[in-house]
Amino acid sequence: MNTQLLDLYSDYLLSSLSQTTATGMSQMLEGEVSHDQVTRLLSSERMDSKQWWRIIKPHLRQIEEDDGIISIDDSIVEKPYTDENELICWHYDHSKGHTVKGIQFVTALYEGKNVTLPATFRLVTKTEEYVDKKTGKQKRRSTTTKNEHYRAMLKQLVENNQLSFRHVLNDSWFASAENMRFVKLDLKKEFIMAIQGNRNVALSETDKKDGIYTRLDQLELPEDTPTLIYLAEVPFPIHLMKQVFKNEDGSVGVRYLVTSDLSAMADQLATIFKKRWKVEEYHRSLKQNASVANSPTRTETTQTNHFIAALWAYSKLELLKVRTKKNHYALKSQLYIKAIQSAYETLRQLEPITLAHLSA
Repeated sequence: MNTQLLDLYSDYLLSSLSQTTATGMSQMLEGEVSHDQVTRLLSSERMDSKQWWRIIKPHLRQIEEDDGIISIDDSIVEKPYTDENELICWHYDHSKGHTVKGIQFVTALYEGKNVTLPATFRLVTKTEEYVDKKTGKQKRRSTTTKNEHYRAMLKQLVENNQLSFRHVLNDSWFASAENMRFVKLDLKKEFIMAIQGNRNVALSETDKKDGIYTRLDQLELPEDTPTLIYLAEVPFPIHLMKQVFKNEDGSVGVRYLVTSDLSAMADQLATIFKKRWKVEEYHRSLKQNASVANSPTRTETTQTNHFIAALWAYSKLELLKVRTKKNHYALKSQLYIKAIQSAYETLRQLEPITLAHLSA
């Protein structure tokens, strides 16, 4: 992988305001980089999380701290008009309530010193084809679950990369007993997770031993107050905190948070979990500012390498945010204004078509 060319390509992704192509990048650089060079960059060896770590490692080391936070979540880059393959396929989108075609990815986002960078990632590939018994249609499925990706990423960061952090944050999708045990017992880290109201909990160790469990949403729990509870298949007590909030439409929502960090006070627990919102901001900026969905590449290799270049483009924006004190959208707007100004000046330099010319 030509890292210098990858660096240029990520700059092109940030500068672009529409579809990104090898020809477009070559034209932007006035032929200094050829179309074929860009094509070879994207179609060369397929990069993965190991190559990404080499790129992002020096920047993570600068923001690393013992109280660092890892937020894990998944998202989908929609590719409705690209041919289906093992990487670009159909996934259920929980936010939309139906399946969409695209690239599904899981990211472990690291936050330290008020900077958030993607520490590692996994792309969900569906390599097995099968026939759905209900519909009779041929479908694809993955041999690795998102929860398995979750544990593999954390294991990589702790054991291989030796990245310092204290808390792992995630939503209810990843709040399995297996993940809780893995974070607390295997990695010796703490977790803060949202869980669904239909989870069964025991209110004492004796109740747990006797198999006495109650649905969470049937308990009368005080708001914003940690309560000691026990979950089946989790061999240690955890704190539960009920949060009640108003949605934008005026409806009332309830969130249940659980943590293995029994030393965390209610305000600390709420403050730390709010940082999970950074992963939503990351998803949005990656799609809107880093051109992750704007490549016409069609193979698994070219799409993967384009995705990693977009990760690098996002990371550049995040590092620029620290230096300039401007958010990602202000920085992108600044690039957009410069592009308009450049186009305007180019137009001004051309011979103007004046009324005098038209009347002659």
